[in-house]
Amino acid sequence: MKKKLDQYLKFMLQKNASDLHIKALSGIRVRIDGVLTNFGEEKFSKTQMERLVEEITDASQFETLQRDKSIDFSYKIEDNESRFRVNIFHQIDGLSAVFRAIPEEIPQIVHLNLPKSIETFTDIPRGLVLVTGVTGSGKSTTLASLVDIINQKQKRHIITIEDPIEFVHKDKNSFINQRAIGIDANSFKGALRSALREDPDVILVGEMRDLETIEIAINAANTGHLVFSTLHTLSAKDTIDRIIGMFPNDEQNRVRLSLAAVLEGVISQRLLPTMDGSIRIPAVEVMKKSARIADLIATARDSEILDAIEEGGRIYGMQSFDQSILDLFLKGKITENTALEYATSRSDMKLNISKISDKVASSGSDIVDFKEDEEEQGA
Repeated sequence: MKKKLDQYLKFMLQKNASDLHIKALSGIRVRIDGVLTNFGEEKFSKTQMERLVEEITDASQFETLQRDKSIDFSYKIEDNESRFRVNIFHQIDGLSAVFRAIPEEIPQIVHLNLPKSIETFTDIPRGLVLVTGVTGSGKSTTLASLVDIINQKQKRHIITIEDPIEFVHKDKNSFINQRAIGIDANSFKGALRSALREDPDVILVGEMRDLETIEIAINAANTGHLVFSTLHTLSAKDTIDRIIGMFPNDEQNRVRLSLAAVLEGVISQRLLPTMDGSIRIPAVEVMKKSARIADLIATARDSEILDAIEEGGRIYGMQSFDQSILDLFLKGKITENTALEYATSRSDMKLNISKISDKVASSGSDIVDFKEDEEEQGA
């Protein structure tokens, strides 16, 4: 069964698919450019799925699966360097498994189509930086790219705490220790607490899943460490609301003040289909710490954060989702329908596109030429 799995994984890589889904009693599927597609006619029986799982897990992992009904780990094809993040879980028809491809090389920010302004997060000496978005939006890849920049340019001790380890970092200028939950540590909160005694400069926490992990991460940032982590939230405002809302009411004001002091930035990502449908491209909201942002967080004026982001673009390198989406449309990367579908405010996006279309019509140029003219004038 393991050899058959490896064949499917190789076929998946050839098709540039991001995920392989294998479910007992159902056809195999892959996700290509965000779309789930049938991948052959073969169906695995319940027994075959059980055998497969037994072959690719060790005794402790299999025990965890039986106890917790799901398990995360990384998997490597034997005869090449390809690696995958794996989740196996019980469902009504037996076992299901999802394999996500992990790129062999750590991508650079520019190759991920991310705004260059986020590179400044690697230069700050301390604080909390969060990457947010739904599952599959590229949070782990963005974090790996930021850590790689630090690794190349600075002499720092970096500790990563992940479940599982996805990108493997090699020591360059920095010294990196990577710990996998379930193998090298029992929990995020335990590993994070331990990391504070291991002389770190930078700590990457794969996900802030519970209140205690969040509090330790904030304290770590407050005591002179640079902490990176992720949350499953949609925007900077949602991220702040989620963190504060996890604490009891009588502690929220204290947490709000601490967060205002340590939160250096939030990078929120959404993947959009491109004009030609060949790839997906990220729309990215970037919030960076400023006196105004810190004051809005401290005084519970979260509803004003979006305005502060949109107005802080030129000075601080911030941008809202709608500004990012409009920019992608002007560059000819996405269609108008995609821009409207993914916009935070569909009506505002429609109005902005209409205004630009009117200017383009009067100037006699096309959208891309208009964008280039605007950039030259801005420069």
